[in-house]
Amino acid sequence: MAPGNALIPQLTGACSGTTVRRYAFDVPARTESVSLARRRSRAMLTGWGHDEELHETVSLVISELVTNAVVHTAGDHILCELTDLRRALLIAVRDLGCGSAGPRLCHSGDEEERGRGLLLVDAVSSAWGSHDAPYGPGRVVWAELAHEGPNKAVLEC
Repeated sequence: MAPGNALIPQLTGACSGTTVRRYAFDVPARTESVSLARRRSRAMLTGWGHDEELHETVSLVISELVTNAVVHTAGDHILCELTDLRRALLIAVRDLGCGSAGPRLCHSGDEEERGRGLLLVDAVSSAWGSHDAPYGPGRVVWAELAHEGPNKAVLEC
């Protein structure tokens, strides 16, 4: 864990002296919050100057992670965080916990309506994982999306 950060794993992509941009927000643990999380993420990515392709991928990942958190949490809200590093965007979603089992890839049959979300996250992410929340109940599920930043020349190490 990076010092002072409860949601994401150690920040490995930041250059020395590089400013890391972060945006954190919470949403109610309800299904309608999935679209709210997508809108908030899209607005921040637009402000950071990222292209439409990254917007679409982030929308997919945030939708899947927030949906899973809504389905599996015992709490009333979910925490989300975007961290823009040199060549990667980290997405972390924390729920308030429900059980001891963590997320896992499910290879559901074609007739199943649920269970493919993390397969999609795995397919579009350069890395993903989960860990218990560092304090209190809950689990953090995160995904890393590799990208070329909007100011590539400025971000080079």
